[in-house]
Amino acid sequence: MAKPLVAIVGRPNVGKSMLFNKLTGQRTSIVEDTPGVTRDRIYGDCEWCGRTFSLVDTGGIEPSTDNDMLKFMRRQAEIGIELADAIIMVADVRSGVTAADQDVATLLRKSGKPVALAVNKCDSVGPVNPDVYEFYCLGIGDLFETSAVHGHGTGDLLDWVLQNIPADDGEEEDDDVIKVAIVGKPNVGKSSLLNRILGEERVIVSNVAGTTRDAIDSYYENETGKYCFIDTAGMRRKSKVDDAIEKYSNMRSVSAIDRADVCLILIDANEGVTEQDTKIAGLVHEAGKAAIIVVNKWDAVADKETNTMRDMEADVRKGLSYMLYAPVIFLSALTGARCDRLFETIQEVHRQNTSRITTGNLNAVLADATARVQPPTDKGRRLKIYYMTQASSKPPHFIIFCNDARLFHFSYQRYLENQIREVFGLQGTPIRITIRQKGDKEE
Repeated sequence: MAKPLVAIVGRPNVGKSMLFNKLTGQRTSIVEDTPGVTRDRIYGDCEWCGRTFSLVDTGGIEPSTDNDMLKFMRRQAEIGIELADAIIMVADVRSGVTAADQDVATLLRKSGKPVALAVNKCDSVGPVNPDVYEFYCLGIGDLFETSAVHGHGTGDLLDWVLQNIPADDGEEEDDDVIKVAIVGKPNVGKSSLLNRILGEERVIVSNVAGTTRDAIDSYYENETGKYCFIDTAGMRRKSKVDDAIEKYSNMRSVSAIDRADVCLILIDANEGVTEQDTKIAGLVHEAGKAAIIVVNKWDAVADKETNTMRDMEADVRKGLSYMLYAPVIFLSALTGARCDRLFETIQEVHRQNTSRITTGNLNAVLADATARVQPPTDKGRRLKIYYMTQASSKPPHFIIFCNDARLFHFSYQRYLENQIREVFGLQGTPIRITIRQKGDKEE
């Protein structure tokens, strides 16, 4: 059962994102003293008086504009209003009532939804700021004097929210949702892929690099399972990032990788694997996440022949040689070709990333592997491997006990890893191996 939804709307730069972060208790939405930082709908959970509901932060509404990006932002805000059970309109006490505020208020009155007016940036304590009374002329809902910076007035605002959203029905949340982060450099089609999967214009898609700034969570369910797709901002090289907003976007993208179960690493089929692709894939690999390499824009590749896909996959494998375990999928987010194959692959790599192998089965493989290829020796001293066990999953982490860890050459460790993969699969997930010395001094 979906939680009640409350939308935070208003014109640009009135403090919507800061209020969103204050109410959710997390720095989910990027806050910067620049109009138009938030573009897509950002979701978060808020708990008050034992009840939980969802908040959605929207981009600033510019009622009259010829700018395409601002039109997209307005549409995203309108979708948030349509889906919401209640609405919080945010205004800025310092600038007073503006024409844009009046236009937003008119839009909200037409929605027919319960509306609260949060007059923000009332940062001082004491008597009510007389400038607040001017906002009654907007003629919408109940008025609250708030400070997103200090939290003044947010308690009364949340009390109003609980009175104007549907009551709990007692159903519990699903705990079997797979979190899937869509990562890659700018303009590889991350937002287009998310919109294709969801079947709606969930996030803004533009040819302008850097359109997506926040990490956008979207829940989706089909016959294969339940998912939370996280669309992230395109990550450029650090030397290319000179904008504070983009720096925050990159931090959000890295954070999205950390909280994801599965990562879709998008690569532009027209460009192949670039240096930045290898760095992004490296972040996923080091984080120990299940991974799928997605070659997007396959429809735009000209002069396809019988072996074009096979040759392209070989190039991808060569460019990402440390991720040979990750499956490669070719698709087109624009046309939808092969997008349906993603879900079964996501389920499979997630299953492998969370899998557990019994100690008995592991040691049977270990005995067979050491019989085929003898452990290395150094100056007459032979490596003795006693046993192996799995310590944890996500990713699978194995501990091998031996007589002398210094004798355990990296190449033999890689050999054992390949033997484990050959028997147990573990497709789509990295493997961690820790070598421990048991202390047996027998020569």
